[in-house]
Amino acid sequence: MIVKITFWGAAQAVTGSMHHVAVNGGNYLLDCGTYQGRRKESRDRNANLPFDARSIGAVVVSHAHIDHTGNLPTLVKNGFAGPIYSSPATCDLCEPMLLDSAYLQEKDAVFLNKRTWRRKLLLESDHAEEEIEPIYTSADVERLLPLLRRAPLRTPAEAGPGLVFETFDAGHLLGSTCMLLSAEESGHKVRLAFSGDVGRPDLPVIPDPEPCPEADYLILESTYGDRLHQPIEKTGDKLADAINRTAARGGKVIVPAFAVGRTQQLVLMLHQLVKANRIPSIPIFVDSPLALKTTNVFRKHIEAFDSETQQFVENGEDPFGFRLLRYTEDANESKALNDLRGPVVILSASGMCEAGRILHHLKNNISDPRNTILITGFQAENTLGRKIVEKQPEVPIFGEPYKLRAEVVKMNELSGHADQQGLVQWIKPVAGKLKAVFLVHGEPPAQRALAQVLRETYGLRVEIPSRGQSFHLD
Repeated sequence: MIVKITFWGAAQAVTGSMHHVAVNGGNYLLDCGTYQGRRKESRDRNANLPFDARSIGAVVVSHAHIDHTGNLPTLVKNGFAGPIYSSPATCDLCEPMLLDSAYLQEKDAVFLNKRTWRRKLLLESDHAEEEIEPIYTSADVERLLPLLRRAPLRTPAEAGPGLVFETFDAGHLLGSTCMLLSAEESGHKVRLAFSGDVGRPDLPVIPDPEPCPEADYLILESTYGDRLHQPIEKTGDKLADAINRTAARGGKVIVPAFAVGRTQQLVLMLHQLVKANRIPSIPIFVDSPLALKTTNVFRKHIEAFDSETQQFVENGEDPFGFRLLRYTEDANESKALNDLRGPVVILSASGMCEAGRILHHLKNNISDPRNTILITGFQAENTLGRKIVEKQPEVPIFGEPYKLRAEVVKMNELSGHADQQGLVQWIKPVAGKLKAVFLVHGEPPAQRALAQVLRETYGLRVEIPSRGQSFHLD
């Protein structure tokens, strides 16, 4: 028996996690995420699957972030009809997240097509530009939802003939998992572990990651493979300092934050700062319908909280609700935030500033030096978030240039990804039994740095697959 893996996404890139496993005549996917980057390249890659969707027997999903789940509707649209396995919390998060993704695509298509029509009128051109269609629609998501299958942690289950998988808490996001696939034929067994995204100890809301399961081969994320995080203990101080400094200027704190995971962590931290009187009593808004929906999913899965967050619930408090906090859902409420004068804190999605309401808040606030743009997570190459982190003097929003005059504060301490040391320690218990490690979900410099450390520390064979590259495991 030979297991073949082909890396179709997050290969020498951070987003678009998608790994194809062929075993015993069956074909399976580990994750099916959306690639983010330059608009045209992203659209082409996400819309055109590199394999026949009908040939895939099942998908096993590590967690609900869009770069790991966002192309599942495309898979269904192209004929996939098999089961999609993931943790109970991930299954519940997928519905609002994927419906929101479809809505944004539908809305963006209308906006871009209107802009093309206006440009054509302005130029009085007869040149026909092709109308943009959404990569997938809400209807495709609705067809996907019945395919979701709940797979409890630490409970072996069959993905297909001769292929068993088991999941463990990855400590990255509510319901996030690493997984172990065991393929067996005629007494010969191959064990392949997939890290998903490995979290960090002591993150707000979620438990610490479980150890890497024992395996022959490991697909390992490498987002922060070339750097070390600042101690998480100081994160509250840094958040309070940024808010207090901006409030003193009468400015707004604009926080691009992933609607699932990062938003809930920040809300909990703000709750703690307010209780301790460490920040002024200023309005705090979470401007994201998706964040409200996913926060309600969080409230359903208390079993997936860490002990500190569970203590809030046991004390009769809502970790994600307090007197200064307001969730805005209606579009008119969102627009009204533009008329507010600071000080105020606004959290909005998306986390990499590529879509959603955050673009409007950035458009209206990025050129005012009283304001602060607070970046709390990794920003992929070529995204607007990366341009802001790099403090480029001028950045494009809705295709128009805007001066970046607001203060930019990076708070990578909240990163849900293990750093280089964390990844090295995570695999330590099983490193002696690994035949090879495949690095994914990282930019090439980070991957090369992590590969060198793993080779020097454990003497491991480390591969950095390119997109479409295959390996045979025996």
